[in-house]
Amino acid sequence: MIAFALALAGCGGGGSEPTLTVLGASSLTEALGRYGESFAGAQVRNSFAGSDELAAQIKQGAKADVFASADTEYPAELHREGLVEKPVVFARNRLVIVTPKDGPVASLADLARPGTKIVIGDPSVPVGAYTREALAHLPAAQRKAILANVRSEEPEVTAVLAKVTSGAADAGFVYVTDAKTVAGQVRTVPVPPKLQPDVAYAAAVVSSSGDREAAQRYLRGLLHGEGAADLREAGFLPPP
Repeated sequence: MIAFALALAGCGGGGSEPTLTVLGASSLTEALGRYGESFAGAQVRNSFAGSDELAAQIKQGAKADVFASADTEYPAELHREGLVEKPVVFARNRLVIVTPKDGPVASLADLARPGTKIVIGDPSVPVGAYTREALAHLPAAQRKAILANVRSEEPEVTAVLAKVTSGAADAGFVYVTDAKTVAGQVRTVPVPPKLQPDVAYAAAVVSSSGDREAAQRYLRGLLHGEGAADLREAGFLPPP
């Protein structure tokens, strides 16, 4: 009888918390990682990658509850296809140029110098699209010279940052929040305000989520709760 009672105690009351799977853009790694650790009522399992890759996973039927993208286009596309619920913009960001602390780039103009090794995001990922949007505001000759110096196009912003911090590139375009994570290793060169794209992050509950209540609560926290505080601490700007 004692053994039976112990068995009941072991299987009774505190079943393990449900798992909430969050697919997040790689630039959200620090902020959402911190938010997930404090999120109550579910164990948060994060998976970070380029927003395009995560959107493709959802289209292929990957099990997930929340999709947090570094743009508004991918969530909007998935919403049109019925794969996610209506997206909400939960944060904004800014583009900056990062360069090794002793590197040759000290201004945007330096990017056009022949021989400068630049790395940017692939056009399919938000950081790559935002970079091209910023460069589109430059005079054609300067834009052409900068693009001629591009040595690689990376699948996510963390890969751009890694190329610069490793010394494989003289400069790269990343988000200010990513530059903040390696502040001691790089020099940050601002992108002029007139070139800045509207960098907006949107998130949505995945339609096939097994726990819509927890997923919706997670989104509310990104907008007004602990998630929003973690985003601000990481350097993200509030939504419009």
